[in-house]
Amino acid sequence: MSSIAPFHLAFPVDDLPAARAFYGGLLGCPEGRSSSEWIDFDFFGHQIVAHLAPKSAGAHHNPVDGHDVPVPHFGVVLDWDDFHALAARLRAGGVRFVIEPHIRFAGQVGEQATMFFRDPCGNALEFKAFRDRSQLFAK
Repeated sequence: MSSIAPFHLAFPVDDLPAARAFYGGLLGCPEGRSSSEWIDFDFFGHQIVAHLAPKSAGAHHNPVDGHDVPVPHFGVVLDWDDFHALAARLRAGGVRFVIEPHIRFAGQVGEQATMFFRDPCGNALEFKAFRDRSQLFAK
């Protein structure tokens, strides 16, 4: 795979201290610039920005391989061992999973480990891993 340019994502949170503890503390994302209204984080080499905003109304889900996947969501593709280490850290940290860590598309093209959970402000995150990362965009 070629080198991937870092993405930038700004997303709403209704509690900046909780976002700081979750992304900076539990997930281990180094903090960058911040103000009383937003916080930059190094999200596995990508820039995410938690912006203070009121809660949005409603939630949406789409069916994927037998699970109701929350929309919108964001996350990162990790190495296989790092995915399982993070899942264990999240369990130890008391995170409640929206979709428990499991293998999706087992035995098919695009087989992957995946898990979904929410940050303290309700934003859905998906972390995944491929045994063979070349399957990331496979059809």
